[in-house]
Amino acid sequence: MDVLADVLDRVRFGGTLLYHFELGHPWSLAVSKRPYARFHYLSRGTATLSVDQGEELHLSAGDFVVVTRGQQHLLYSDRLEKPFPLINLERPVGRLGVVRHGGNSEPRATMICGNFTVSQPLRSSVLEFLPPVLVLRPPTNGEGLDAILQRMVSESALVRPGQDIALSRLTEVLFVEVLRSWITSLRPGEGGWLGAMGDPHIGPALQLIHERPERRWTLQELGTRVGLGRSAFSARFTQLVGQPMQRYLISRRMAEAAHLLETSDEAIAKIASRVGYETSAAFSKLFQRHYGSSPGRYRATRGKTDSER
Repeated sequence: MDVLADVLDRVRFGGTLLYHFELGHPWSLAVSKRPYARFHYLSRGTATLSVDQGEELHLSAGDFVVVTRGQQHLLYSDRLEKPFPLINLERPVGRLGVVRHGGNSEPRATMICGNFTVSQPLRSSVLEFLPPVLVLRPPTNGEGLDAILQRMVSESALVRPGQDIALSRLTEVLFVEVLRSWITSLRPGEGGWLGAMGDPHIGPALQLIHERPERRWTLQELGTRVGLGRSAFSARFTQLVGQPMQRYLISRRMAEAAHLLETSDEAIAKIASRVGYETSAAFSKLFQRHYGSSPGRYRATRGKTDSER
């Protein structure tokens, strides 16, 4: 089983391309705080990123950056230029195309900006492992990421029928490619379960848990399956994943239960059984602790939210 694909398939995630810029020096853009990740791809020129007025990060052509927590930040060619609020940029309603901003001097830069939206439970199981500011520089971007970004640049340059839906689909693929590129850059012990997927012992253990979350897995059984003793497996799992195996197993069960509550009309007792619990009471107690609401309320709330979208 592809663990990452399994997790992504259980949630709603997507993205939106907001702007395609041509920027003349000097320029400075202020991006306000948002409850989702922001991304910026500098296809030409140079720029500087400052998050919450912190350390400056210098960007060059080909650099891709994600402000993963949606923090307030600045992008500019000249730090002395007065920041212009991004939300105040004028653009014809419903039209993308190229937005020109800044002065008339060289050097000029081109950049695309957008956001990634991720619903629970992915936000608590993926985005928390990403650094607050994720930077992918060529050639670590990888050919796949670069090809998607170049396609987005060309797609957004001209207004064409179906442009919004094409860009929406591209940003979804972009999100997956960003995760792939980041995972390949990790060193051993980094990235929680995302990084642990590549470990020769813990990776297969994660696959087994995702394939059969309802099974009463023990440290001894999983360790034997992947070629480690109980103690060695327990220590390695906790070190690489960032939490004990049993806690991860519960999280995996709760994520599967949440998915079933949102996408099916199955009775709560049946869902409890499908994710490994003999009684609804035991399941409901853990679900309440994990999501802050009972299974019934969770289902009712998510159903209401979906119908209003």
